[in-house]
Amino acid sequence: MSESRKTVIGYVVDVQGNLITATLVEDDQGRVPTVTIGDEDILVGQIGSYVAIQQNSVHIIAIVTRMTEQEALAAPTIETPGEEPARLPFAKRIARLTPIGTIRDDGQFDRGVTQYPTTGAEVHAIGSSDIAKMFGRHFAILGQTGSGKSWTVASLVQRAVAIMPRTHIIVLDLHGEYCWKREDGNRHYAFTDNIVRHVGARELEIPYWLMTYAELCDLLIDHTDHSAHNQTAVFREVLGGLRLAEGKKLGLPRATLDTPVYFDLMALRAAIELKNGLVPSESTGKLIKGPLTGAFDNFMMRLDSKLNDVRYDFLLKPKIRKDSASLSSLLRDFVGLGSQKAAVTVIDLSSVPFDVRPTVAAQIGRLAFEFNYWNPEYREFPILLMCEEAHAYIPRASESQFAGSRKSMERIAKEGRKYGVGLAVVSQRPHEVSETVLAQCGTFICLRITNPDDQGYVRSLVPESEDNLISVLAGLGRGEALVLGEAVPLPTRLQFDRPDPTPNSDDIDFYGKWKDGPTDLDVDSIVKRWRSQER
Repeated sequence: MSESRKTVIGYVVDVQGNLITATLVEDDQGRVPTVTIGDEDILVGQIGSYVAIQQNSVHIIAIVTRMTEQEALAAPTIETPGEEPARLPFAKRIARLTPIGTIRDDGQFDRGVTQYPTTGAEVHAIGSSDIAKMFGRHFAILGQTGSGKSWTVASLVQRAVAIMPRTHIIVLDLHGEYCWKREDGNRHYAFTDNIVRHVGARELEIPYWLMTYAELCDLLIDHTDHSAHNQTAVFREVLGGLRLAEGKKLGLPRATLDTPVYFDLMALRAAIELKNGLVPSESTGKLIKGPLTGAFDNFMMRLDSKLNDVRYDFLLKPKIRKDSASLSSLLRDFVGLGSQKAAVTVIDLSSVPFDVRPTVAAQIGRLAFEFNYWNPEYREFPILLMCEEAHAYIPRASESQFAGSRKSMERIAKEGRKYGVGLAVVSQRPHEVSETVLAQCGTFICLRITNPDDQGYVRSLVPESEDNLISVLAGLGRGEALVLGEAVPLPTRLQFDRPDPTPNSDDIDFYGKWKDGPTDLDVDSIVKRWRSQER
């Protein structure tokens, strides 16, 4: 028997657009055989397995998305016409196949199908060695809590650095999963010291003067205030003057509202307070109310409340980044080119209060984009920004507090590839993440997802030919994923290697700790950490 005949597992009996039905070959006992290709034993008809449909010049790759049985009937005998057909003791197995793409004459794979087979076409088993992989655009790692998202992130990053030592990855770590204190007091890292630099968002200090005019407006001005239009106009005038003056000191030909140069926040406050106060009368010289008197009361209150909030000190009262010259060192630390060179920079946001994180995330995203936008060697220095828990600061909803971070990440999603800035979106709630961001992702690494809303949303993101595969997501194990999109020519179910070292993402052992846990705690220390906002 020829090699090609050994791999025949069935024949096409029905063709309906993106659904092809085939009956599987069985032995005399009604069993579907196992096909051996090379060193691989392939169980025929397994959900998620691949087949090749061949007929003359037609060579299509399809995936098994459903298996059913149809009871097989014996034909009535000539001796007893009209008699009910006898029932055989086994059923006919029917495979539902979703076509994925076409194999060209040169052996290359193309997505999509231009020529469909007709009934009678042979269905062949194919081995995993026939499935090649490639890298693609922005990508998303999606999966519910406990499915292994952090495990997958750590495994991908560790493997990338091992293969490509000049990697440049920035990881936004919201919960301190990649660097934490163990019970013995020592710190544990999810990446070895020679490839990574862990830095707290407060320690990194991304100061207020790096924020754009729009970001500062979002931070300091309540747009629902009846005087908001006056506040934005005067704020624009004062900020523009301060940045223009600093630009002249630095010898810049021009400085705009968004030029990243230092300005004194207290000088800005004093100038606006002057606009908000009484003005001298032209006739009597006495102080009277002017056209802007009191218009900035809410602005001043909003600014002062943040200046008096220690949670904002790293942003509004920087201790290191206190002049324009400090920008270069900040950027070197940011992309791993500082005194401690690193392929991976993990920015720990766990010490930053929840309501401040969108502001910090917006800054980090914009810095990543702006760095390579103005980098003449951006093609030689690609950067990947990995956004853990993306739904927390790149939401689908349009709340004003997330406007800056959503705009920053959406800009990377839409324009980042042109300047060598990639985006990895990691989320347990895909239907709550910005549609604009997810729509720009070319690859989806889908771990276990059982929520119907999330499954439905993921189904809407993937190509129509692959949406039938989403039903398998509920049955995936930890670290097991269905990879869809441009990174793989065919949808691939795989198990990610256990990262070494591992992140701090394991579930809390309620049973064990409630049974044998500590009998007392240092509550004074907890209070001190709470008050100082230091974890």
